[in-house]
Amino acid sequence: MAYRTHNCNELTFENLNEKVALAGWVDTIRDHGGVAFIDLRDQYGITQVVVNDGDLINHLKKESVISVEGTVVKRDEETVNKKLATGELEVKVDKLTMLGACTENLPFEISESKDTREDVRLTYRFLDLRNKEVHDNIMFRSNVIAFLRQKMTEMGFTEITTPILTCSSPEGARDYIIPSRKHEGKFYALPQAPQQFKQLLMVSGFDKYFQIAPCFRDEDARADRSPGEFYQLDFEMAFATQEDVFAVAEEVLYDTFTKFGGGKKVSPAPFVRIPYKESMIKYGTDKPDLRNPLEIVDLTEFFSDVEFKAFKGRPVRGINVPNCAKQSKGWFEKMLKFALEIGMKGLGYIEVLEDGSYKGPIDKFLPDDKKQELREIFDFKTDDTLFFICDTPKHVNDFAGQIRTELANRLDLIDKDSFELCYITDFPMFENDENGKLVFTHNPFSMPQGEMDALLNEDPLTIKAYQYDIVCNGVELSSGAVRNHRPDVMVKAFEMAGYSEETVREKFGALFNAFHYGAPPHAGMAPGVDRMIMLLRDEENIREVIAFPMNSNAQDMLLGAPNTVTEMQLRETHIKLRRPAPEK
Repeated sequence: MAYRTHNCNELTFENLNEKVALAGWVDTIRDHGGVAFIDLRDQYGITQVVVNDGDLINHLKKESVISVEGTVVKRDEETVNKKLATGELEVKVDKLTMLGACTENLPFEISESKDTREDVRLTYRFLDLRNKEVHDNIMFRSNVIAFLRQKMTEMGFTEITTPILTCSSPEGARDYIIPSRKHEGKFYALPQAPQQFKQLLMVSGFDKYFQIAPCFRDEDARADRSPGEFYQLDFEMAFATQEDVFAVAEEVLYDTFTKFGGGKKVSPAPFVRIPYKESMIKYGTDKPDLRNPLEIVDLTEFFSDVEFKAFKGRPVRGINVPNCAKQSKGWFEKMLKFALEIGMKGLGYIEVLEDGSYKGPIDKFLPDDKKQELREIFDFKTDDTLFFICDTPKHVNDFAGQIRTELANRLDLIDKDSFELCYITDFPMFENDENGKLVFTHNPFSMPQGEMDALLNEDPLTIKAYQYDIVCNGVELSSGAVRNHRPDVMVKAFEMAGYSEETVREKFGALFNAFHYGAPPHAGMAPGVDRMIMLLRDEENIREVIAFPMNSNAQDMLLGAPNTVTEMQLRETHIKLRRPAPEK
């Protein structure tokens, strides 16, 4: 007989009294004095098998791999397990074969692996993946990716894979570089994104491209960012406008989140569009969580003629929170503590009393006409509380955004049963870095709004680009842009960011050259697959939806990467290491 005739969730009353074979892992063993009940587990489920021969189970340990042959029988009424698909049946075993013995002590209980330290989980990831919840995440990921492929194909997109070994280019993040054996002193780079290749495909005459693309960036880890590598649904369209891209993204994401979102509400198309500048004021971030009903109001002008020293000459933001005045004194003290912890100097507020007057230290600085103006701005109700955030132009929006989020979390205002998607549009083309140098804010390959005329005649810091993000529940899912397909605009944009035409030719030679041979207008975006799945599975850490993730320190705990290589390997790739001087 084969290893198995059925999977461990497959047996029904139609199989009663049949001879069957099952195979899988020993999930549990319960020895009742010569009769052993074993929960046998495979990818599909669990079936209880009964062994009456004590010799068959001698030295049998949990997580060993066995096959059994026997007869399907009905369980006794008092032993029925309604939680299992096969819970009314069991297999009376005639033959048990050890296929792969577990000879070591388990580092954790499989069912409790998610409660284990991450370094231990990742070191024994092959065991961690046996946990049903973790395993189901990976199966779920496979189903989502299969759906995305099907959806894109149905929409007329062609799947094309692009190179993994490419050249280093200044695209915003650090490259992973790979030394060349055949070309001394030269290096490949892993692609941060298939950016140049997909644009070259448009120039090559392909109309709609996509791939589930691996991307590699030497960035620090976050809860929503895996260090090293990630995957995105990369797509590009020729002869496409921003509106064309939005229509595709809305259909794909709406259908995906509806199908796999577990019944949660999903933003209908068209998704809300929020200009970058408005988002930074209204939500304090370009990644707003629209499930949070609180909004930030710019009160800088309001306080310009108010004699309150702490706010004088500085930007001020306000957040009105309905019914917040009912909270305890301790609650407000905790909010102040949070504000101080994130770097604020304090957190002012006023409460609205039943008679319409205010209570709070800032009240005495407000003349009657300004108090009335506040009422008109916020439409106050009794027990509303208005929080004030004041800081430097560099920090005020960020602080206001963090306060907004914290208030919503502490007051349980977030709708956990919805996916709120929106576009952030009209990103600035350029910004100043910490040294005052003009740099690209997003993708350097984006088309500026106004094209060459804008580059020649506008203040660089006021130029907007056809750049856009998709945000879902406060998580950035995707960046995208209408691409620059004109070599003259490309040279001028890079020149303004401090790159010479020679550098453009050197770093982006293929793209620059191709644009001289008839390049169509094109646009696209690339929603992050890992982040989509993290949201759909309601996981707080992206590593929970990746089969073999690195840890937060960019280490592969399972295989031991990064590791050392041999001296011969270094010589073949023309590398000499600078080793740290020994300590004296």
